[in-house]
Amino acid sequence: MSHWPASNGSVPWEFVILGFSGWPPELRALLFALLLPLYLATLTGNLLIVGLAVVDAALHTPMYFFLGALSAVEVAYTLVLTPPMLAGFLLPPGGQAVGPSTCAAQMGLFVALGGSECLLLAAMALDRYLAICHPLYYPQLMTAGLCWCLLACCGLGGSLLALGLTTAIFQLPFCHGGLVNHVFCDLPAVLVLACGDRDLQERVLLAACLLLLVLPLALILLSYARVLAVILGVGGAAGRRKAFSTVASHLTVAVLHYGCATAMYARPLRSRSLEEDKLVSLIYINLTPLLYPAIYTLRNRDVQGALWRAVGPRTPGATHQADAA
Repeated sequence: MSHWPASNGSVPWEFVILGFSGWPPELRALLFALLLPLYLATLTGNLLIVGLAVVDAALHTPMYFFLGALSAVEVAYTLVLTPPMLAGFLLPPGGQAVGPSTCAAQMGLFVALGGSECLLLAAMALDRYLAICHPLYYPQLMTAGLCWCLLACCGLGGSLLALGLTTAIFQLPFCHGGLVNHVFCDLPAVLVLACGDRDLQERVLLAACLLLLVLPLALILLSYARVLAVILGVGGAAGRRKAFSTVASHLTVAVLHYGCATAMYARPLRSRSLEEDKLVSLIYINLTPLLYPAIYTLRNRDVQGALWRAVGPRTPGATHQADAA
């Protein structure tokens, strides 16, 4: 079924995303039945947060501006990766054939959205640092203009990185065919098909991981360390509980995101197993985006109040009850 020469050093006519096509049809059907509800729940949860952040006046603050943006990125990320993966469970054995442009677009969107999310989490940490450590100057510092500027920088940074990495990879000669042993055109799974200086390729990928993962995570940890020190040192018990709950939610999401990304990409190509990467991808494609809405809403009374105002009974008593929660 190969439509390209195996070692001519050119870009294949098409890539074949193998996914789990070698698994028994019954198991693939079971995975489809299990993951489809998770996909729908992920979209529902993140779209709900985006909607509440837009329509509820009480959430028109910098923190919920960034939270709504993060959920919007998660929606796009889920739409890019999950439908092709689910479709792969239903296709006959042999994998999904995609053209080089489709493969490059999928890789570029994945890197752009993932990179934007990394930078967005750092912007959220900056927002919490200014709000808690410099509360008197916070309204003057974190203006609507600055929020939009930070959001634009996050999107631009992720897009530039995606453009650079995708262009660099697809300019390489491919001398190992076009069978992508993954559920989408992920960087390592496509990179192992290329020939040339493998050490140079790995250094480029690791440098990108350093810029996008290590440095923002270090800034996030430093910001929240300072925030926690301030929380423990000042304020009343109720204020400390609310601030600590918010910081704990942000830190949990940051650890989940950066932990998964670091485990997946901050490793040399020769030390990784594509089969293991493919299994781990089921977690960061399906479970991690689903956890974000749960983490941000289960203990967040502002979001709970906004949700109650949106769907609850429209009576003065109910409104007062939701606001006082």
